[in-house]
Amino acid sequence: MPHVLQVRRPLFVAAALAAAGALLLTGCAGDGPAAASDPVKELRAKLPKAQRSAGVLRIGMDVNYAPVEFHGPDGKPTGLDPELAAALGRILDVRIEFVDTPFDKLIPNLQGKQFDVAMSAISDIRQRREGLDENGKQVNPGVDFVDYFIAGTSIVVPKGNPKGIRTLDDLCGKTVAFQQGTTQDDIAGRQVAVCARTGRQLTVHKVDTDAKALAEVASGAAAAGLNDFPVAAYAAKTTDGGNRYEVTGAQSTSIPYGIAVRKQDTDLRDAVSKAVDQLIRSGEYDKILAKWNVAAGAAQNAVINGGI
Repeated sequence: MPHVLQVRRPLFVAAALAAAGALLLTGCAGDGPAAASDPVKELRAKLPKAQRSAGVLRIGMDVNYAPVEFHGPDGKPTGLDPELAAALGRILDVRIEFVDTPFDKLIPNLQGKQFDVAMSAISDIRQRREGLDENGKQVNPGVDFVDYFIAGTSIVVPKGNPKGIRTLDDLCGKTVAFQQGTTQDDIAGRQVAVCARTGRQLTVHKVDTDAKALAEVASGAAAAGLNDFPVAAYAAKTTDGGNRYEVTGAQSTSIPYGIAVRKQDTDLRDAVSKAVDQLIRSGEYDKILAKWNVAAGAAQNAVINGGI
């Protein structure tokens, strides 16, 4: 598909008008409720005792995926996810602590209780929700997701696109690089089977960071790389002044990013979901997305387990 899903929010306008009407009716009645409840205060009260008592929400994150999350000049995490997480912390009245963790260890370490949630451009897919391996065998309890952003997959090629790659099928007979354990790993796996039927083998290079995948594209070790759209667009715009890479073709497989929560932590999941909704309603969500030039991925509201 040519563009990441961009969602408008007319329902929030309708809800606001309805709320305003209710307040007007209450005022006319004279003896109605003294004051409206404070939704943020109520939300904070619903945060599980463990996080409220500690005053901290610990978030597992692979801080190596600009512009979604990366280390700033001061060495601290910055980008889309860290800024959204910090805003959620202000809503929930807790300090946010990031635990830098390799991407493929995020869910295992979450289930090992090394942090409370994982937030790191993690695509909400059935395999992760149900704890399945690539062969469909259950290997862990799975996780729940609070979806907060929509992203598609893009193809990154050297500037000028010397091999004329436009689609996934154009990768047949070539080599593609990507970070292992990502949605792109799944996409490439399916494309290997497609290319095999044409008699032109697709060679895949799985590496442990997206930076290494892009380096293979730059060196010619891979004809192309697969990345989430925000990351692909950022790399094309910023690397060597925009002269190293370009994004080619249409995006494929738009999937929501989700904040991963242990299955048993339903109270925490629901509190995070409501905090995301509050962040969207406040307008700060849109400001953060605009800052990182990813407004096209805006979600209308938080959704629990809304992926494919």
